[in-house]
Parts: sequence; structure tokens; C-alpha cells
Amino acid sequence: MLSQLSPAIRQYLIVTGNYWAFTLTDGALRMLVVLHFHQLGYSALEVAMLFLFYEFFGIVTNLFGGWLGARWGLNRTMNIGLGIQIVALAMLLVPGSMLTVIWVMAAQALSGIAKDLNKMSAKSTIKLLVPDDKQSQLYKWVAILTGSKNTLKGVGFFLGGLLLTLIGFQGAVLAMAVMLSLVWVASLIFLKKESGKAKFKPKFKDILSKSRPINILSGARFLLFGARDVWFVIALPVFLASQLDWNHWQVGSFLALWVIGYGFVQSIAPKFTKTGNDVPKTQAVVWNALLTLSPIALALALWQGLPVTQSIIIGLGLFGILFAINSSLHSYLIVSYSRADGVSLDVGFYYMANAAGRLLGTVLSGWVYQQWGLVACLMISTLLLLLSTAAISFLPARDSVKEEPK
Repeated sequence: MLSQLSPAIRQYLIVTGNYWAFTLTDGALRMLVVLHFHQLGYSALEVAMLFLFYEFFGIVTNLFGGWLGARWGLNRTMNIGLGIQIVALAMLLVPGSMLTVIWVMAAQALSGIAKDLNKMSAKSTIKLLVPDDKQSQLYKWVAILTGSKNTLKGVGFFLGGLLLTLIGFQGAVLAMAVMLSLVWVASLIFLKKESGKAKFKPKFKDILSKSRPINILSGARFLLFGARDVWFVIALPVFLASQLDWNHWQVGSFLALWVIGYGFVQSIAPKFTKTGNDVPKTQAVVWNALLTLSPIALALALWQGLPVTQSIIIGLGLFGILFAINSSLHSYLIVSYSRADGVSLDVGFYYMANAAGRLLGTVLSGWVYQQWGLVACLMISTLLLLLSTAAISFLPARDSVKEEPK
């Protein structure tokens, strides 16, 4: 069946399959680390610190990875990312006495590098497959890729909680390392064409974006993902485990179902927004503003003493739907506004901002929750979303933006 497709589409499907396999292990590993080290007695802030290098090196990788992708080709950067993730998993197979905070942080640093090399490669490739005058099609393709990736990440959360319950931490890590090694070998064999190489030879200084729309979108993305992770990534799973006495299976399953649903909504986001040849700035502003209302509504429900479990389920569901639409819309906009030649430079810069927002959110999630609790995390989320809405309002119309000469 693949042989009947064009070489470009065939390559994209292989790249996407690699990205999906990686995402599955990445989601499972995050849930494994959060639940396993919380079980060992680590505080919320200490668990957050385990992901410090993961997010920091994601920033560095996106910044430099876009430049490498433009010079080397996107397939090479994807294969490098898969190999690095296998090394990161292998580092966690050491005896339990060697799993110190520094060691786990180092393994997570490699995992962060691997994840963002894969994401940058997959997101950049799609720009090369759709003509510039087919913006509606581009939006739908980006939405499907982004949504399916997050659905699989949710399955990874579920898998992480299940494997931790059934075969323990090291057994789960070993199983994932073996599976990803098979994918990596297949990728090295079948993924040969070096798409994404820029026609011009990008200089090192080109890693920093000079485009006003790219900078605006990057700033909005930084704030958007900081707003999500400040309460979702550490505070929420620790709250569910410590305050509601949920076990690993319950926490992993609940967050997995949320991310799966979130990914599904992302994939159909164009149905909720305007999908003509351009998506106007007002769409992004309106949906960002609507999202701002959800964390403050949940914070008020918890502060007023409403039933906690029901409030969390309803509040998280509302947040997930609105965040998914915003994330999908933002992901389309960055691909749409990026240059066709050397697309990975713009996409890499944008996802550098994404990783920086996740880093901010992760650190704040552990620290603020430990000091003041979940409601405080939700209030900070609201503030970051207000700033994100303000930032996206400065985005110029797409037809007024011209590609910069090389």
C-alpha cells in the first residue's frame, strides 16, 4: 500500500510513525518517573526537579535542532533523536541504589533532547507537503498530526501506570527500550531521503528568529504551555495521589484518558474554528480568552469547598477541550507563518519557546504546589493565559507577511 503513495507522502508517514512510537515511550516514562519517585517519598518540588534538565535541554535542542535540521535534513535529526532516547532509557536500568536525583536528571536531559529532535522533525516535514495556497488543508494535517501525537501520549500515561503496577519501574523501562530499539533499526533502514535541507546554507546566527510573527507566536506559546504545566504536570498527579488517595493505576488512567481526549479534540479543532484559506487572528484571541476562564473557574470551585473529585473532573475536562483547540490553532499558525525554505529554523525556534514554557510551568508546579497548594497553581495559570491572549492579539495578518530574503 505504501508503494502506491508518492515518495514525499511515504516518507512523511514513516516519520510520523517514528514520532508516534517515540511519543508513546515519552508519555509512559514521564508517568513512571512521577509516580515511582513520589512513591519513594520525594516531595512535589523534588519530583519537579527531576524534569528540570528535560525541559531545559528541550529549549537548547529546539534552538539548535532547527539549525541542524536545515543543514543535515530532518530524517537524520529524527534518527539521532530515537537513538538518544534509547540511551536515556538504558540509563534508568541501573540498580535502584544508583538512581540518584542527579543521575535521573541526566537521563531526563537526554530524553528531552531526543523528544524535541523528533517533534521538530515531524512538524517541519508537514510544511513541505502542502502548497502555500492550501491553508485549510495545512491546518487539518497539522491538527491530525498534533492530535494523534497527544492521544498516543495519553496512551503512554496509561501504559506507564499499568507497567509500573504490573512489572515495576525497571521492567517497564526495559520493555520500552526494547520496543523503541526495534523502531530505530527500522527507521535507519527505511528512512533514507534527507528532506528539509535548506537550499541556502544557514549560518549559526540564523537560529534566532528575526520575524515578528514568529516571535509573537513563540511568546504566546511560551505563556500557553507554562499555564498548562504550572498545575497539570506535577501539582495535579501529586494532588490526586496525596489528597484524594488515588493509587498509581487510577492516577495514570485518569490523566491518560484526559490526554487521549485532549488529542482527539486537537485533531478535530478545525471544525470549531474558521478553516478558510486563512485563520484570522481574532480566532486565536477569542479561543485564548475562553481558555483563561477555565482555571479560574476550577480554582473558585475548590476555594468554595465544592465536591473536589467532581470539580477536578469537570474543570479538567473543560480546560482540556479549550486548551486542545488553542494548541492545535497555534501549531497551525507557526507552520503557516514559517518560511518554506529552512522551515525547521522557524519551527525549532517556536518549540524552543514551547519548551521554555514547559520548564517554567514544571518548576512552578512543584514549588507553588508545595508552598500554597493547587488553587495557587490555578491562579498563576490564569495570569499566564491572560498574558498569552494579549501576546497573540499583536499577530499581523498572514497575507501582510513576506518571506525574508536569504
